[in-house]
Amino acid sequence: MSTHSNNQEGYLLIFRGTDWHKGLSPEEMQQVVGRWKAWFDRLMAEGKVAGGNPLENSGKVISGRQGSVVADGPFTESKEAIGGYFLLTVQTESEALAIARQCPGLPYGAVVELRPIAEMCPVAREAYAASPAMAAA
Repeated sequence: MSTHSNNQEGYLLIFRGTDWHKGLSPEEMQQVVGRWKAWFDRLMAEGKVAGGNPLENSGKVISGRQGSVVADGPFTESKEAIGGYFLLTVQTESEALAIARQCPGLPYGAVVELRPIAEMCPVAREAYAASPAMAAA
């Protein structure tokens, strides 16, 4: 499924780190959260973000054959845990990178991962490349 239209490219900003706010006063946390919301609202108004949400710090991790292993997770206070995401629709990767660099959490230790949205699942692309007969079907 493609998110691209009008020569726009889709990118996902993944916000890593659920403990970046540790050590901030309640007033500082409110200020940063306000800047984060203003940033999101501005990007929405500019048509550069199609959506996004914070994620709860709790959930389940499913693995194993047929999803037979279900564990609590992710760990709530971690630099690697995903705290939220934005779905960007921009013209270029450079534009997406510039937006990522504006993240209000960066000065406090948050990490932003920028990932392009694939036109096709990379595994499917690899399978089709390995089997030209499948690609023709």
